Amino acid sequence: MTNPTRRQFLATTTKAAAAATTLAAARPQTVHAAEDNMIRVGLLGCGGRGTGAAINALSVDNGPMTLVAMGDVSENKMKSSYTSLSEKRKIGDKVDVPEERRYIGFDAYKKVMDTLEPGDIVIMATPAAFRWVHYKYAIERGLNVFMEKPVTIDAPTSVRMLEINQAAIAKNLKVAVGLMCRHCVARQELFDRIQSGEIGDLLMLRAYRMAGPTGSAAAPPNTGDLSELMYQIKHFHGFLWLSGGAVSDFLIHNIDESCWMKNAWPVSAIASGGRHYRGEDVDQNFDVYSIEYTFADGTKLLVDGRTMPGCKREFASFAHGTKGSAVISTASHTPAKARIYSGQAFDKDNLTWEYPQPEPNPYQLEWDDLVAAIRSDTPYNEVERGVMASAVTSMGRMAAHTGQEITLDEFMKHDHEFAPNVDQLTLDSDSPLQLNAQGKYNIPMPGLVTKREYL
Repeated sequence: MTNPTRRQFLATTTKAAAAATTLAAARPQTVHAAEDNMIRVGLLGCGGRGTGAAINALSVDNGPMTLVAMGDVSENKMKSSYTSLSEKRKIGDKVDVPEERRYIGFDAYKKVMDTLEPGDIVIMATPAAFRWVHYKYAIERGLNVFMEKPVTIDAPTSVRMLEINQAAIAKNLKVAVGLMCRHCVARQELFDRIQSGEIGDLLMLRAYRMAGPTGSAAAPPNTGDLSELMYQIKHFHGFLWLSGGAVSDFLIHNIDESCWMKNAWPVSAIASGGRHYRGEDVDQNFDVYSIEYTFADGTKLLVDGRTMPGCKREFASFAHGTKGSAVISTASHTPAKARIYSGQAFDKDNLTWEYPQPEPNPYQLEWDDLVAAIRSDTPYNEVERGVMASAVTSMGRMAAHTGQEITLDEFMKHDHEFAPNVDQLTLDSDSPLQLNAQGKYNIPMPGLVTKREYL
């Protein structure tokens, strides 16, 4: 915790943190670093994001930490991640994962967490479909948690995660969610300035993530080399049951940082979107999404997403007020280069404030903050905020996929769980999403299928 702004932010980040403070006072039970002061780390999900999170974890300069176990369903990803981590300068000597502690399979999460002691940390970086399953077991084991976004991808799991999280609060577990923009010092100062009225009353927010094909969102046909289940997991961005698709996985950061600046969650959404020249891609995503969120006071948040080659690229978020405007993020997630203008045009002559460069990396700051909370045994739980950001994002996705206006209340009461038996999957299981009679995956059909996102 490097300055008063971040201390203030960490103290007020969510209602869950406040609840944790109350519960911690009522219950003397605490979970913190082991007696030897060593925090042991287990990694679930050895893809790029999981490997990156492990690098950030082992780069924290706040007492000894070591990676002791890894788990995935893909042996190739496991090998690649282990090699990358063990050979990386400055952290390679903190990787102590012999072959017998590299677990493959859907039960690997239990094996990884069973190697840890209460107060250690488990990183959850698998596709979001498995998040509630892994989180529930981590709480049983008394482990602190870092979970990637999105936290949930449908209404039933959103409600379930909020319920499960009460047990984590009661145990005073420290839980971080990978919405790292909230830990960005530039955005934190911008938030303070917006809340103090520096750009006046907010009238509108805009957010964009428009790029070419991203991640595994555009999935080619299964060649038959993998089972349906393993093929879909390999291309998890392409299938709604696994990741929530391109909206949930790619747009959530821009949506979350915009809602943060408004200091509220929207109450409804309308949206449009469509599939264009798909070629042979068989995933469930649209190529474009355009979402209009409405807050309780009528303020709008406009969000545009696109994953099409050859088009204008934009990856930024903006706020417009009665006295001026602000850049929340400039291009990608970091550096934010947050700044404020006296008018609506982003003209240098109108510039009234900008955060000085360089900025600390928020991917590292979120880990610094989590470990600081563990070392000091300070209440720390970001799950409620993570669930709400995930649910609001899913609400916008559902509005686009159904062609209907969706309220947040309606969304949270919806009964369509994309993968209700995800906790029972094995390497030999059928996928929760099967090919239809035409040999294709069911896709959203706005206006035709209106009660759920796909059949």
